Amino acid sequence: MTKFIKDYCAERFLAVLNKVGIRDVNELFTDVPEKITLKRRLNLPEPLSEKEVESYVCDVLGRNKCGREYLTFLGGGLPPHYVPAAVENIVSRNEFSTAYTPYQPEISQGMLQALFEYQSIICDLTGMDVANSSMYDWATAAAEAVRMAIRVKGNKTVLLARNIGPERKKVIKTYLEPLGTEILEVEYLEDKGRIDISDLESKLKNTCCFYFENPDYFGVLEKEASKIADLVHNSGGLVVAGVDPISLAIVKPPSEYGADIVVGEGQILGTALNFGGPSLGIFACRGDQSLVRQMPGRIIGMTTTLASDERAFTMVLQTREQHIRRENATSNICSNEALLAVGAVSYLAVLGTDGLRSLALEIFDKCHRASRRLSEVRGIKAPLFSGEFFQEFTIKSEKIDLHSLFKILRNRKVIPGIILERDFPELKNVLLSCVTEIHRPEDIQRFVEAVEEAVV
Repeated sequence: MTKFIKDYCAERFLAVLNKVGIRDVNELFTDVPEKITLKRRLNLPEPLSEKEVESYVCDVLGRNKCGREYLTFLGGGLPPHYVPAAVENIVSRNEFSTAYTPYQPEISQGMLQALFEYQSIICDLTGMDVANSSMYDWATAAAEAVRMAIRVKGNKTVLLARNIGPERKKVIKTYLEPLGTEILEVEYLEDKGRIDISDLESKLKNTCCFYFENPDYFGVLEKEASKIADLVHNSGGLVVAGVDPISLAIVKPPSEYGADIVVGEGQILGTALNFGGPSLGIFACRGDQSLVRQMPGRIIGMTTTLASDERAFTMVLQTREQHIRRENATSNICSNEALLAVGAVSYLAVLGTDGLRSLALEIFDKCHRASRRLSEVRGIKAPLFSGEFFQEFTIKSEKIDLHSLFKILRNRKVIPGIILERDFPELKNVLLSCVTEIHRPEDIQRFVEAVEEAVV
């Protein structure tokens, strides 16, 4: 059967080549320079039947460690959260899952309204005036926000807090590399985990913007956010804040401490983890025209019809976008994460204001409970930093090498978190753990007992 399929496909392919007047398949690649072409056959296995392919793929996937089998406390920006069945049902509807860019409002009112509602709720959460209808993820949203600040303020020095997510920092630096922008990092206090205000003050000269996260990568909440914003504004720069949207149910919104641009990760709002993605970039800013006109991404607005004066939705301020401005656009956001934005607004609507606050309080309580229990284990310091924290917290192993501890816990089917030394060399034997609403009391107990057994 396999040989038959192979011969049949080859025959049909040759027929297509003859039809278009091509004698050899290599003629399809004449635009590829000869010096970089491969001069041998590809080292590929023989083709498989559909059934054989399915069996092979299942065998490969079986090597993965499933979250249902392992108790995981991984976070680092993409923590595990429960997704209500209602949200999964809504995003699987054909009118949402098959919709593309709503350039034609007359046939896209459903998607446009959903995205408008998403923008409205993001503005409510962050306290900002304008939000777009999503970016690719937190990292690209942060990078676009910094580039937006450069367009508004000029190509000056960009300040990045050192305690932001390492992957996000790398993406920001990649986005800024072609601009030749000077990038300086602001240190954090080694005992509190928060931003070192004195180091920030020493680096504020000629500042375009300062990007920091609240809570930061270590889960620590920034108590001096208002003072930070005042210092940056007095130096003539913009404040870009990265936030956890769930934390905003119990933490002061960024608008109240002076943020000009707000970014964050919306994957936690109704999208299940799938090897880390897909993600949803939150992006909002103050309503100043100088900012809104430079905002990347799509903005949905509400208007009325001319004929019947009924409510209607449409894309607005499109002169910022690539289908009109081409290379002069504020960004290139094409097939963005609009479906995830629909999931996020559905998730927030299902929870409501009280439900979101209850969720945030539950997470706050559980992560603190886990930290207290771990601190009772001899040879463990939790949390390492004294600053208040949300969802993520640091654990220092003072008795056993962290790599050995990690290996022992993994054998007990417990994934304790992220080893920080790779990205923060000064944090030796320090682990970043994450606890959310999905972790039951018995899960926390299992985590603590596994650590106790490992450090004996």
